[in-house]
Amino acid sequence: MAEIVLGVCGGIAAYKACELLRQFTESGHSVRVVPTASALQFVGAPTWAALSGKPVITEVWDDVHEVPHVRIGRSAELVVVAPATADLLARAAHGLADDLLTNTLLTATCPIVYAPAMHTEMWENAATQANVATLRARGAIVIEPAVGRLTGADTGKGRLPDPSAIFATAMRVLRGAGRSDLAGRRVVVTAGGTREPVDPVRFLGNRSSGKQGYALARAAVARGARVTVIAANVTLAVPAGIDLVEVGTTEELRKATVEAAGGADVVVMAAAPADFRPAVVAEKKIKKQDDGAAPVLELVTNPDIAAEIGASKRPGQVLVAFAAETHDALENARGKLVRKRADLIVVNEVGTDLVFGADDNTVTILGADGSTVQLGILPKDDVADAIWDEVASRLSEQAGDDGTAGHHTTKP
Repeated sequence: MAEIVLGVCGGIAAYKACELLRQFTESGHSVRVVPTASALQFVGAPTWAALSGKPVITEVWDDVHEVPHVRIGRSAELVVVAPATADLLARAAHGLADDLLTNTLLTATCPIVYAPAMHTEMWENAATQANVATLRARGAIVIEPAVGRLTGADTGKGRLPDPSAIFATAMRVLRGAGRSDLAGRRVVVTAGGTREPVDPVRFLGNRSSGKQGYALARAAVARGARVTVIAANVTLAVPAGIDLVEVGTTEELRKATVEAAGGADVVVMAAAPADFRPAVVAEKKIKKQDDGAAPVLELVTNPDIAAEIGASKRPGQVLVAFAAETHDALENARGKLVRKRADLIVVNEVGTDLVFGADDNTVTILGADGSTVQLGILPKDDVADAIWDEVASRLSEQAGDDGTAGHHTTKP
C-alpha cells in the first residue's frame, strides 16, 4: 500500500477524478485528496472526504500545527494531479506556492504525474507547451491529453484521459520507483497487425493483438517519454498519455512510421506487418465458383519498414525490431538484426495459442553489440520494462554518461 496524493484542479473534468480516487482506494492505497479552491466549485469537500476516508484541507492555514504544506508532500510516495489545468501547470513550472497543492508539489520528493485537461487552444499555446517541457525536463511525468469531446460542443486534443488509463500509468510509475530515464525522449512504438484487403470484405492479416506494443507504450510514458503509437487494427483501450495514429495496411503503417521516426530518439517496431499483399484488390466481393474452383491470388511483397528505418537511422537514434518466428528463432533473428541495421531485436516464438493475444510473453533480446538477454515467461508489462532497460542503457552510453551501458547479463 502506498501513500498517494491526488491533486484536483478547477476544471470540468474534476468529476472524473472521483473515479480515479475510487480505483486508488479499492486497490489498497491510502489517498490524500488536495483540491484547489476552484476545484471545490465542481466537486465539494464532503465527496472527497467520503471517497478517500480522510479529511480534506485546501489551505496552508488549515491545521497549521500539523504543518500540512510540508508534511503532505514529504510523506507521499506518488503525487497525481488530475485534472491538471493550464494554470496549475504554469504555477508548478515556475515554482509558485500560493496554495496547499502547489506547496505539496514543491515539497514532494516522490514521482509526480500530471494529467492535463483543457481546451485545445490552451494546450497548444506556446506558454503551456513551454511549461510542460520545463516540468518534463525536471523529471515529472506529464501525460498527453486525449482527443475527444471537450466542454460544450467543442472537440479536440485536451480531454482528460480515461481514469482507468491514468490509474494504469500511475501504478507503473509507482512500481518503477520514479524511473525517468526516458524523460525528454521522443519514442515511436508500432503495435498490432496490418490487414491487406483482398476484396471489400476480406483481407490477409495475422493474429497480433497489439498487447505488447501497448505495454511498451505504457511503460515509456511512465518513464517520462513523449510517445507516439502507430496502431494497426488494435481494439484495446488506448494507454493514457500517448499520441495515437491509427492505420490499417502495411503501406499506411510504413508511411506513418517513416514520418514519425524523423523526430524520434527511439523507434520500436512491435507491430506485425503483413509480409505480402494481393497484387490486385477486387472491387467486388469474390464469389464462389459453381464448379467449386478456388480463386488464385497473386501476391506481392510488402516493404520492410524496419529495414527502411534502419537504413536512414540518425546517429544516436535507437531502433528496436521484433522477430516473431515459428522455428529457428535465434538464427533467423540474428540475420534480421543485421539486415535491418537494428540496435536490438526482440525474439519470440509464435504460433496458435502462443504469444498472440496472451498476457505473457517469453523473449530473447539480441543486441547489435553481441549481447543476449533471455527472459523467462513474464507479463508483457514486465517484458516492456526489460526492453526499455536495454534501450535506456544504449541512450545513456551514446550520451557519454557513466552507467552500466554495455554490461549485459543472461537472465533465467
